[in-house]
Amino acid sequence: MDSTQFPNGNADFNALLRPYLKNWKWFAFSVLVAVVLGFLNIRYSTPKYAIRAKIQILSDDTSSSELAAFKDIQVFSGGGGEVLDEAEVIGSRGNIIDVVKKLGLNKKIIALGDIRNSDLYENPPFKVNFLTPDSIVHQAEQEFFITPRTNTSFDYVLMEDDPVRSIPFGKKFSSPVGDIIITPNNMNLKRLSGNRYKVAIVPLSTVAENYQKDILISVAEENSQIISISLEDAIPQRGRDIINTLISNYNQNAVDDKKAIADRTSSFINDRIAEIYGSLSTVDQSAEDFKAGRGIADIATQTNVNLNMGAASQQELQKASVQLDIASSMKDIIENQGGYELLPANIGLADPSIASATGRYNELALERKRLLESSNEKNPIIVNLDQQLDGLKQSMQSSLNSMTNNLGLQVNSLSSQLSRINSRIYSAPRNERALRDISRQQQTTESLYLYLLQKREESQITFASASPKSKVIDNAYLAIKDPVSPKKPIILLASLILGLLVPFSVLYTKDMLDNKIHNKVNLEKLTGNIPVLAELPKIAKKENTLAKTNERTVLAESLRILRTNLDYILKSKKGNAPKGNTIFVTSSVPGEGKTLVASNLAMIYANTNKKVLLIGADIRNPKIYQFYSGKNVGKLGRATRDKENRGLTDFLVDKELEAKHIISSMLAHQQEVDVIYSGKIPPNPAELLMSERMDDLFSYVREKYDYIIVDTAPVMVVSDTLLISGYADQTLYVTRAGITELKVIEFPLKLHQEGKLKGLSFIVNDVKGSNLGYGGKYGYGYGKSVKKWWKF
Repeated sequence: MDSTQFPNGNADFNALLRPYLKNWKWFAFSVLVAVVLGFLNIRYSTPKYAIRAKIQILSDDTSSSELAAFKDIQVFSGGGGEVLDEAEVIGSRGNIIDVVKKLGLNKKIIALGDIRNSDLYENPPFKVNFLTPDSIVHQAEQEFFITPRTNTSFDYVLMEDDPVRSIPFGKKFSSPVGDIIITPNNMNLKRLSGNRYKVAIVPLSTVAENYQKDILISVAEENSQIISISLEDAIPQRGRDIINTLISNYNQNAVDDKKAIADRTSSFINDRIAEIYGSLSTVDQSAEDFKAGRGIADIATQTNVNLNMGAASQQELQKASVQLDIASSMKDIIENQGGYELLPANIGLADPSIASATGRYNELALERKRLLESSNEKNPIIVNLDQQLDGLKQSMQSSLNSMTNNLGLQVNSLSSQLSRINSRIYSAPRNERALRDISRQQQTTESLYLYLLQKREESQITFASASPKSKVIDNAYLAIKDPVSPKKPIILLASLILGLLVPFSVLYTKDMLDNKIHNKVNLEKLTGNIPVLAELPKIAKKENTLAKTNERTVLAESLRILRTNLDYILKSKKGNAPKGNTIFVTSSVPGEGKTLVASNLAMIYANTNKKVLLIGADIRNPKIYQFYSGKNVGKLGRATRDKENRGLTDFLVDKELEAKHIISSMLAHQQEVDVIYSGKIPPNPAELLMSERMDDLFSYVREKYDYIIVDTAPVMVVSDTLLISGYADQTLYVTRAGITELKVIEFPLKLHQEGKLKGLSFIVNDVKGSNLGYGGKYGYGYGKSVKKWWKF
């Protein structure tokens, strides 16, 4: 069963949270640091304010019925598409570059502070005047430092480490950007003496691109004519100026576009007026010469029928001729046009569809021209506009072809009719007929001349009354009085989450990568039915490594628990047999504490007035003698040893030597323990342990002692322990917390399953106090008075 679940299968959240709760101090420290950093970020970040404005896009009322029909069949976008296009025009790169240029946003004066710098926009202490052409300044990227000293002079430094130059106000000096003159805006600059200012010049395009990203332009809803413009800026007044100038510049561009159409129309009409004026003068001169040469003052009219019919036919012919002349001129302009130039509008053609198509064509041509300022001809929007312009041009050419053909037929018909009427009039005097021809030509030219004068005036009136394309609903205003950035709640919440996440991530990663045993609970998940008898605490350097009689330390209590569990297992196997309980103590590798466990187990059994024998069976790397003769020698009582230093290996080699001769008595903390040391290190330890003398030794000591504790060799290093494991009643396998890997446990479990380790059980040694399992939390130190952590 997983240790993070209860027996009923529910998750044990306490076990899941325990690794994190015991490190609560790291969480508290991390949260404190993160929150402090969050407060510092809020304190020293430059605040930004939200500026907003609203405008309404005004629809163009010149749209004709033909254009409306195009919209109905969705050849052209509806109103919503037009508004989106206008939103793109407002936020176009060219429009924003004009705003940056007008407000001088590419040139900044920054007051330098110890921690945070401040832009000076409204009332800078001095003004920087560049004598270099704007084209150079707008492309430059440079910065220098100014420090006012007196009311008349300042210090100039190009780089931080450059020498200081003292320059009077109003005097020209050179810089990498060109010649500069700095003039004071405040006559009392002495009070600012010592304050440092940075003058930064940034390329115009770079500033425009940054503002293009920051300015948010959105349509209120689908098919709405309302556009919202918003910007977050550290200086509210600067933000208001940027948005208001952006709107003003957009409207001015629209007016300029209408002026361009009016100027093109006026130019066309003026050219026609000059041409017709010459024809009119020629006709007038012909009439004058005719009358003067023939001495004619007045001619009697012909019959009323012929005159009325001739007059009516002539009037119709004049109208048709005028329309044909205008249509032919318009047709020539369209056919000779190579690109997408503006066309003359409102020139008096009788066909309203041509006038409407001309107006729409000019609108799309202007929109294409504006978009080309910030894009190229491969842009999908411009390609779409080109297709629409080509379609309109073809439509107008088709309409003008039809119109000129119809008017030509009409003129021919009227001319034929007029010829028949004239044939009847030719019977009149020749002078009257000739004068009539001159008068008719004079009237035709004069009517066309007066008509074009009227259209020229109408074109100028249209330009004079041109209105902007948008109506300002709300001028730029401060949407919220408090700064919108930095967002205090979000930053503090993020700091809190980050403060919790960092130690959590470290602990979680450490736990995921951890492959070591740490306590009894940790080991029990691997051993299954094999018992983990106890866990021994980590011993500090100044603490005793041997448990004393009646001692109540955590080590002593852990050993007593081990002794109790061992007795229970041994009694379940051997009944109440009082003698010869043989306990092997081994481990995977050296250094896991098997000698410490074996020595202390011998001591704790001796406390119960039992006869205990400790055997050092690790004959390759003996440690028992070193353990008792090292730092513990001053803490032990009387200790004896065979004078010839004989031990286990000597007994196994010398068949004449008896077991009692190698047993040494030792009085440790008023408790007597007998010890058989390992003896001299032999050249053939494995073969020696297989000797029949081992049977003699264990037969002898089992009759003499209640408990025989055998400190054996590590099983993963050598096979010595497995050779003598048959003499064991119980095998204690020592693991060390933080050292023994989890996968190592598979080895003793496999040996036990194969029958090579008898009575296998485990011990966890060197467990940290915070990782002690059940005993550490509930039993160890019982009866002591422990202060809470918050009490000193």
